[in-house]
Amino acid sequence: MIWTILAITTLTVVSVKVFQRLTCGVCQSSARLDGKVTIVTGGTSGTGLETARGLAQRGARVIITTKSSRRGAAAVEEIIQTTGNTNVSSRLLDLASLQSVRQFSKIITKTEKRLDILINNASAFGLGNHVTKDGLQVGMQVNYFAPFLLTCLLLPLLKSSAPSRIINVSSIKHNYAVMDFDNLNMERYWSDILTYANSKLYLIMMTVELSRRLKDTGVTVNALHPGVSSSAIFKNIPNDAVRKVMEKSVGFMYQNPKEASQTTLHLAVTPEVETVSGQYFSNCRKAKPSKVSQDPLLSKQLWEETEKLVGFSLPDCSKL
Repeated sequence: MIWTILAITTLTVVSVKVFQRLTCGVCQSSARLDGKVTIVTGGTSGTGLETARGLAQRGARVIITTKSSRRGAAAVEEIIQTTGNTNVSSRLLDLASLQSVRQFSKIITKTEKRLDILINNASAFGLGNHVTKDGLQVGMQVNYFAPFLLTCLLLPLLKSSAPSRIINVSSIKHNYAVMDFDNLNMERYWSDILTYANSKLYLIMMTVELSRRLKDTGVTVNALHPGVSSSAIFKNIPNDAVRKVMEKSVGFMYQNPKEASQTTLHLAVTPEVETVSGQYFSNCRKAKPSKVSQDPLLSKQLWEETEKLVGFSLPDCSKL
C-alpha cells in the first residue's frame, strides 16, 4: 500500500513538472529598451529580480524598489554583473505606508524625465491581520491599495512619456476571491488566503477600469498571472517548517523565478502588445480571467471606493 501511494505521488509530481515545462510561455521578443525608463516594484528577489534583469539585458534604465537599502544594493550589483548594464538603481519604497508611496512618487517625478514601463510586481502572503497607520489591512494595502495609489501618482509621467505601459502582476488565485464591497478592507471577515485572492482580483478590476480611463492617452495597462513559482512570496509565513516545505515543493513542481517572469517581460517589451490594453495574460498570451473581474460596472465601483480608502481621486486623464 505504501509503495502504491509513493508511486502515485511520484507520478503526479513528475506529470505536473512535465506539464509546466511544456506549457510555460517564453518571451520571444528581442526588442531593445535603450533610452527607456522602467520601474519594478519588489525587484530585489524572485520574479521581480528576474524581470528587472530581463529589462536591463535589453538596455533599459531599471529602477527597482525595496524596503531595505542593503537588499537593494545587492540586487543592483547582481543585475549589473550579470547584464553589463550599469544604468540600474534601487529606491526605498514601503508599500505598507502610503506616505512612503507618495514620497517615492514625488522623488521619481522630480528626478526622472520619463517613465516608459511601470511594473507593479511586489506582493506578499502571510502578513497577518493588522491595520497599518493608514487604516488599511496590511495585506490588502501591500498587494492592492498601495500599487493603486502608486500608479495614479505616476500617471502624469507615464502619460507624458507615451507610448508607455503599466503591468499589474495578478494571479490565477483571483478566481477564489469574494467580491464584497462591505469587506474591501477585510473589516468583516479575514484570512490570509482570502486577502491574497481578493487583492489579486482587485488588481485585474483596477486594470479594466484604468484601461477605460486611459483610452486614447497612449498609456496601456494589462494584468497577468505569472505562473506558480517558488519566490519571495512565502517569506512571511511564520512557521519555518511550513515555509520551507512550501518553497521546496513549489520550487520543484512548478516554475522557477526566471520562467515566471516571462509573461511580465512579454507585456513589457513585445511590440505586438504595445496598443493592447485592459487584458489579462498568462503564459505570454491572452487568457480568460474570472467573470466578475471583467465586469465594467463593478470595476468602476471598486475604483471609486478605492479612491476613498487611499485618499486620492484621479482627475480626468485628458487633463493630466
